[in-house]
Amino acid sequence: MYQIASKKILNPTVTQMEIVAPLVAKKAKPGQFIILRVDEDGERIPLTIAGADQARGTVKIIFQIVGATTEKLNHKNEGEYISDFVGPLGKPAETENIKKVCIVGGGVGCAIALPIAEQFHALGAEVTSIIGFRSKDLLILEDEFAAVSDRLTVMTDDGSYARQGNVTVPLKELLDAGEQFDLIITIGPLIMMKFVVATAKPFGTPVTVSMNPIMIDGTGMCGGCRLTLTRDGKKITQFACVDGPDFNGYEVDFDEAMSRGRMYFAFERKAHEETCNLFKGAK
Repeated sequence: MYQIASKKILNPTVTQMEIVAPLVAKKAKPGQFIILRVDEDGERIPLTIAGADQARGTVKIIFQIVGATTEKLNHKNEGEYISDFVGPLGKPAETENIKKVCIVGGGVGCAIALPIAEQFHALGAEVTSIIGFRSKDLLILEDEFAAVSDRLTVMTDDGSYARQGNVTVPLKELLDAGEQFDLIITIGPLIMMKFVVATAKPFGTPVTVSMNPIMIDGTGMCGGCRLTLTRDGKKITQFACVDGPDFNGYEVDFDEAMSRGRMYFAFERKAHEETCNLFKGAK
């Protein structure tokens, strides 16, 4: 059993928790993830590590409430326990020999992007961060990004805060103005990452994308997180859990990934509604 050391509501649909897991905290690096179960009968879900404190033995996770499991997890409080917390899994983000980086995060993907931005900042790289949200109410981690970024741009789709528009607008402005990044790292909804890649392509800037497809065991055995990549003119299959979660954005078949990601949308929504009704009935 793993104790919840702290809980913080970041916005109406996003929650941050710190989980006491000393062995995971000792090995965790930016870009890696864990798989948890809320209870012994629960499903496994992957969540990216949003930070780790080795001294306290805690691992930070930030999750969006979208399905039954995240709804159950959100009803847990500080001091309570979850059943399983396994990791770190996946390959750490590559930060070596990068002197100038642009981090592009969208929505809850910013929780994944932040520790990567923090790592680059600690290594002395010049960090430009662009973070986007649908509205001001969904904004998270602005102060944390500001603390580790040489330049920060915040975007909202509806213009309720900062600049109006999506994250590709300031990215294209920077690239058009002649900014040359060693690497662009983008983390967020698939459609956002697809268009970040398309924006960067005419400039030839390397783009890394963080993929979070359907995942079950996290060890490459189930095949649920498979992705189709085009490399050297040939289509290949790789797995986000062991080959990623970071990939060359120019190689990823985003349309296939988005199609597969929608397969269980109706089931997930129904399970979420049933779980919500269960908690309402328990009050």
